[in-house]
Amino acid sequence: MIWNNDFETLPREALESLQLKRLQQTVEKVYASVPFYRSSFDQWSIKPAHIKTLDDLRRLPFTLKQDMRDSYPYGLFAVPLEQIVRIHASSGTTGKPTVVGYSRRDIENWTELMARSFVAAGTHQGDIIHNAYGYGLFTGGLGAHYGAERVGASVIPMSGGNTKKQLMIMQDFGSTVLTCTPSYSLYLAEVAAEEGIDIRSLKLKVGILGAEPWSEMMRQEIETKLNIKAIDIYGLSEILGPGVGIECIEAQNGLHIWEDHFIPEIINPETGEVLPDGEKGELVITTITKEGIPLIRYRTRDITRLIKEPCICGRTHARIERLSGRSDDMLIIRGVNVFPSQIESVLFEIDGVEPHYQLIVERDGKLDTLEVQVEVNEQTFSDEVKVLQGLSNKIKKDIKDLLGVTCKVRLVEPKTITRSEGKAQRVVDNRPKES
Repeated sequence: MIWNNDFETLPREALESLQLKRLQQTVEKVYASVPFYRSSFDQWSIKPAHIKTLDDLRRLPFTLKQDMRDSYPYGLFAVPLEQIVRIHASSGTTGKPTVVGYSRRDIENWTELMARSFVAAGTHQGDIIHNAYGYGLFTGGLGAHYGAERVGASVIPMSGGNTKKQLMIMQDFGSTVLTCTPSYSLYLAEVAAEEGIDIRSLKLKVGILGAEPWSEMMRQEIETKLNIKAIDIYGLSEILGPGVGIECIEAQNGLHIWEDHFIPEIINPETGEVLPDGEKGELVITTITKEGIPLIRYRTRDITRLIKEPCICGRTHARIERLSGRSDDMLIIRGVNVFPSQIESVLFEIDGVEPHYQLIVERDGKLDTLEVQVEVNEQTFSDEVKVLQGLSNKIKKDIKDLLGVTCKVRLVEPKTITRSEGKAQRVVDNRPKES
């Protein structure tokens, strides 16, 4: 089922024509209204009139997260504050938070795109959506909430935390759709098992999961443990929030980016060069309908590739491959590039380990070292030392064979690694900070 057939199935030629028109309007708007962009364009000797085709987009400079921090809080807003009806912000754990503002039209568009996304994931009127994304400054909770109401579903605004109560509500209220991070969905399954709750007694059928990269093996684990279809949703607060893109339930093969609102590009993260369709690199997004804080060529740091082949669902919008990681989360261990999701894919292939792990990075002299801490299940933990040693050696070998990196492996007892109600912290980087 498709929510907005007119826009979601636009022929490519019509879609690209609409993109160009909206891009030109956006470029004119930011040049006139945002001093940061006027200065940036002038430095590159670019004027709005120079944007005559979609290919001209690559002539424009990138926008970085640091640019948003440097403009804190309202420096990138393109409309007066009295036209902003909502303000969200990132957590700001690595410095000043990034602040985003929404006009009434922005909220309307966001609601519409989340409605599209819910329907693409197989949700419809009559569903009961258990929304365990956080409410507040984080965009996840409210973004999902408004879209679910637009579809006509019933929304349970649980937010994060209080996991036992979450499970009770799912049982008593008959939740059919779960929205949360993938790591939290596994934690829900773990607590359900501890509480003696039969997951198959719940009415859950779909999980719409996002806010962190997760592997295909983790998807299989979630689908098995929760007895649901696990759908990947993509978004980031700087661009909109959740609803920038989503997998369709028909294919579960790449996330449709809503191209009537965003223009995606893939670049080489080191050189900034635009890569051909199909090549993997860093995702760059330009907003073409945002009023509050339009962004030109925003570097998401997410690693993926563009898929423009037709999808069986009938939607014509390009897809992005499921994220393999982030360029700023990439670890370089003795010259080898390593993403947490690659380690995850190895671990999920090995019997006896649990889907909970952490990567500890240290520096020994001038060399970086990687320790993989991974939980084993109760049965494995109670095995003989030689069995555990064999398991540890197998994990080391499989990681070495796949990634070409040597690591230490530390097997830890069940429930040792801290659970998260939001994004899981996969990497603990203990290397000294550069001065």
